[in-house]
Amino acid sequence: MTSRREAILRASATAIAERGVRGLRVSDIAEVAGVSPGLLYYHFKDRDGLLAAALTYINDQALTYRQAASGSSSSREQLVDYLLAEIQDLPEVVENSLAWNELRACAVYESPLREPLAQASRQWTAETAEAIRLARTLGEIADHTDPDQAAVTITALTEGLSSRWLSGELTAEEARTHLRAALDALIPPKQSRHAELR
Repeated sequence: MTSRREAILRASATAIAERGVRGLRVSDIAEVAGVSPGLLYYHFKDRDGLLAAALTYINDQALTYRQAASGSSSSREQLVDYLLAEIQDLPEVVENSLAWNELRACAVYESPLREPLAQASRQWTAETAEAIRLARTLGEIADHTDPDQAAVTITALTEGLSSRWLSGELTAEEARTHLRAALDALIPPKQSRHAELR
């Protein structure tokens, strides 16, 4: 990705997080990026193309900080860390989460956003399902866990708790506590043989 294009996408994420999508114009993003609107049209064709590219950028940024948070030794705990990374009081996570939540809400009314959003959601869900599958194969979570079903529920729950955190209904710590409790129920750690015999 060229540095100018990346700067435009970074500015797009900032503009979306600060101003929302409804009524957001290409000129608003150009103002935040410090470039001419013509340059945005050159790179992205139109507003819908710019928003779709911004969504991909936001998704990639989230993947970067989720992966950076996965430092535990077990696969299951790496997955838990990966999901908890979505809710952190770090400026880059807050901005990214605000932009994601705004794009999710606007896709209800702006149909051009639906397919790029669905594609990004499928990617996140597939990554989560694969991590659940690995933890199950390694014997770290219960054998009866359905990775695909659990991944859909877990990613939707993570988004919902993120939304409540961003709107001030929950603190980051409260949202993370609720998410961890839900993960313990949805992908329970497999009991050791010794604990099962008790």
